[in-house]
Amino acid sequence: MSEKERRIPIPSSLKEAELEPQTEMLQVHQAPGKMFIGIPRETTLQENRVALVPPSVASLVAHGHRILVESGAGEKSSFSDHEYSEAAAEIAYSQEQVYKADVILKAAPPSLKEIDLMRPNQLLISPLQLPTISPDYIHKLRQHRVIALAMEYIKDDSGSFPVVRIMSEMAGISAILTAAELMARPSGGKGVLLGGISGVPSAKVVILGAGVVAEYAIRAALGLGAEVRVFDDNIYKLKRLQNLVGRPLFTSSLNPHYLEQELITADVVIGAIHSGAGRTPVVVSEDMVSKMRPGSVIVDVSIDQGGCFATSEVTTLERPTFVRHEVIHYCVPNIASRLSRTASIAISNIMTPILLKAGSTNSIEQLFFSNPGLRHGVYTYKGSLTNTYLGQRFHIKSTDLDLLITSNL
Repeated sequence: MSEKERRIPIPSSLKEAELEPQTEMLQVHQAPGKMFIGIPRETTLQENRVALVPPSVASLVAHGHRILVESGAGEKSSFSDHEYSEAAAEIAYSQEQVYKADVILKAAPPSLKEIDLMRPNQLLISPLQLPTISPDYIHKLRQHRVIALAMEYIKDDSGSFPVVRIMSEMAGISAILTAAELMARPSGGKGVLLGGISGVPSAKVVILGAGVVAEYAIRAALGLGAEVRVFDDNIYKLKRLQNLVGRPLFTSSLNPHYLEQELITADVVIGAIHSGAGRTPVVVSEDMVSKMRPGSVIVDVSIDQGGCFATSEVTTLERPTFVRHEVIHYCVPNIASRLSRTASIAISNIMTPILLKAGSTNSIEQLFFSNPGLRHGVYTYKGSLTNTYLGQRFHIKSTDLDLLITSNL
């Protein structure tokens, strides 16, 4: 028998099937704890920052998280779409697409229109910026059952506020440099050089508060040669400042009599008081402001928590100042946004470890239950307002977050 005769005939139907594309059955499995994070492009308050920079995106993607960045989100901080794409982020070309993510990370509070794009159980991480918040803002978050987390109220293991601290460092330096510009004649000031020169007295700077903003403002003011006065009711903070600066300072408690005496002769006043859970107290009355020198400058860094001057009103980077009682007021809540690239990297450095830690948990409830520092920043949770101050301010019932989380475990 020949070789040809020994071959077994194969039906043509089987031969044709080999040439047809075959369906490959792949198991699609979402690893537990991996997050889908959306970074929208900021559109409000002349916000120039972005919440995550490309190196942080690369780190998060390497840990299995999915990052969706709206096209142009990093442009005002000098980060291109190409850089985000190279860091393995997906680029979205519509706001609606970004808001499909499970976690929305923003450098400014969302607008009411943006909240309408959100869905139940979505996690929003953004600043709160109390002066810009309205009852409608809270009602919409509750209506959409969003879990909202305020960046400035997140605590670390030591009990401090990491986002506030890093932004405060920038704000302290920026406040002094801004005041120096505003004192120039073209800006409406008296034409006074902040540091003075030989034979000419330097300007007097009064700083309210003895926290991180004050520390960096003092360093900048002293570096320029200004005369500095510091007021705070916490004597231990005043002692700390003396040690950190390394030289004796004029310090005082917030006694209205002494404060008014210094304000009357001040060239620059920096409001640097931070509240841990609500509005900043007003420590300078309108009457005190009216007695200040014409052309003097107020920089209210506390404006993102309501401001510590009775005359303060929220301004923008587009129109940053106004004049009241012949005193120049600078009350921009996102003061660090002027230096958007540095500020974006700073925020990203804080948020990336938090997001990586969050990714190791299997649910939002477990994350908040095990991390009291993050829990401190939550102000709405699945339809309930959980911040006592906001409840009192807007006359909305607030519920203890601990009770809500425990009931969901």
